Amino acid sequence: MESVSQPLRMGMVGGGSGAFIGPVHRMAAALEGIRLAAGCLSSTPDKAAASGRELGLPDDRNYPNWKAMVERERLRPRYERIDFVTIVTPNDTHYQIARAFVDAGIHVVVDKPMCRTGVEAAELAGAVKKAGVACAVTYNYGGYPMVKQARHMVRQGLLGAVRKAVVRYHQGWLASAVEKQGQKQAAWRTEPGRAGAGAIGDIGTHAENLLAAITGLRIASVCADLATFVPGRRVDDDASILLRLADPAAKAAAPVQPRGVISACQVAAGLENDLSIEVFGEKGSLAWRQEEPETLIHRPDGQPVQVLRRGQPCLCDAARAASRLPPGHPEGFIEALANVYRAAARAIVAGADGPLEHDYPGVEDGQRGVRFVEAVLRSAADQSRWTAVG
Repeated sequence: MESVSQPLRMGMVGGGSGAFIGPVHRMAAALEGIRLAAGCLSSTPDKAAASGRELGLPDDRNYPNWKAMVERERLRPRYERIDFVTIVTPNDTHYQIARAFVDAGIHVVVDKPMCRTGVEAAELAGAVKKAGVACAVTYNYGGYPMVKQARHMVRQGLLGAVRKAVVRYHQGWLASAVEKQGQKQAAWRTEPGRAGAGAIGDIGTHAENLLAAITGLRIASVCADLATFVPGRRVDDDASILLRLADPAAKAAAPVQPRGVISACQVAAGLENDLSIEVFGEKGSLAWRQEEPETLIHRPDGQPVQVLRRGQPCLCDAARAASRLPPGHPEGFIEALANVYRAAARAIVAGADGPLEHDYPGVEDGQRGVRFVEAVLRSAADQSRWTAVG
């Protein structure tokens, strides 16, 4: 398995000392030989400076704020400036930071959700197209080899027409009011002005992307029920959503519209990161679980169940190419994210945004995820009425 032919220089906004996701991104990028060259690692200048020094950033590229970083990197010679920036800040800042770097002609990797509103997402998508830069959204679960295998099997028709997809993403880390106990991640993720939405915006958007990535279907409308179980919490911490699905590539509508279900819960006490998907078709079904990512279960109708394992020679090219270690040496979350970085890096080297050609979640995926969250919030606010995804 080969990395991109030339090492890229990465900048980072957010993700400094004490952050969870910043170090994960840096480790994933490092697997591809990508070097952290510049950063504004905190919204607090002193903390940003200290975090940058810990990571060995030179003083002239250890920026006190992201606006200074955009301006100074833009003015550097092309051979010296960062090739792209990774944005790992709270949701409410994604758009303005990503837009500034895009307008400066700098490629962007942004954590999900890409933006907080559909208007922001549409404007960013337009800016990306105008600037001709790459914009990757880190829906990293699509980077798992067995997710790519599941996608291949569905697209090759091994399941026949898809009838239903069920995605469950359950966590227990917010089962109590940890946001009131100094837990930094919980504090901003449960703040409506910063997060925009609770469980549905945090993990529900991952569920939507996983469904779309494997099945190729799109969510046409939703019937959503949101709940907040922890007293005093101001965002949803549980979401149950019925889906009506559509095939964007179909020339005619199916006699019966495919259905789906997404359950996103962050108050499932005792659970860790329980993401799973089942896809049911005319000829069989598939099942994959993130906490056991090396295995994909294929259940052909009327035939023995097949257990597919990462690294087997029978897998599709994309699944084999996404594997880094021999079978029996488990790969996981960081390697999956590294696969997103690899595909995005190839697009950056090629000089164009191509999520389909380069196999990474792009600005269209990010825009679709934001529209999904907005539709869920509208449906829930309207007594769970069926609501079209714009």
